[in-house]
Amino acid sequence: MEINKTEQLYEGKAKKVYATTDPNLVIVSYKDDATAFNGLKKGTITGKGVVNNKMSNYLMSLLEKEGVPTHFVEELSDRETLVRRVEIVKLEVIIRNVSAGSFAKRFGVEEGIVFAEPTIEFSYKNDDLHDPLMNAYHAIALGVATREEIEQIKSMAFKVNEVLKAYFLGIGVRLVDFKLEFGRTPDGRIVLADEISPDTCRFWDAETGEKLDKDRFRRDLGNVEGAYAEMMKRVFG
Repeated sequence: MEINKTEQLYEGKAKKVYATTDPNLVIVSYKDDATAFNGLKKGTITGKGVVNNKMSNYLMSLLEKEGVPTHFVEELSDRETLVRRVEIVKLEVIIRNVSAGSFAKRFGVEEGIVFAEPTIEFSYKNDDLHDPLMNAYHAIALGVATREEIEQIKSMAFKVNEVLKAYFLGIGVRLVDFKLEFGRTPDGRIVLADEISPDTCRFWDAETGEKLDKDRFRRDLGNVEGAYAEMMKRVFG
């Protein structure tokens, strides 16, 4: 059966989601719009949608091969991908290998401290509240996820980190930290959803420490498009 796009279901800061003629599948379309600081800073990063789409799909396929279930089905074009329709768990999962960003600020430490082991933190996925930090007990109390789901999400997140850390090191990139989102399939399975890209990860050049991610936009470091293009080049050769 041919799958066609029907009505738009959602438009977020970086993506649009469309229903399709198959009730179990949706099409994600990646935009070049960029936002930071909960939407206070807005701009455009030319070509970002293509980079994020293609890189996400490549990394999701890589993770699938390593036994991490994802929502990815098929890349349709430079900007559009067919994914399984899931209910997003309102829990953003942040894995950190090195101190940076809000972690460094919150704990008053410099950026660049390499942790003996990765850290994990959760935030409540809610734009109006600016995604406040939450722990597993809060998540259970609010009905965001069950204890079993949280354990599953944690082990999947650490597995993703293991696979991606090694992969990126192989292309000369240090995976500093990243945000993941998970979804529930109609039959209640937890799968990796959303995206893995320079929008959701901190990438530093393994030798020079040069930032190759959205921090260049957040911090007005210039050459934002160049950083995204460089990541694309390293991933696809």
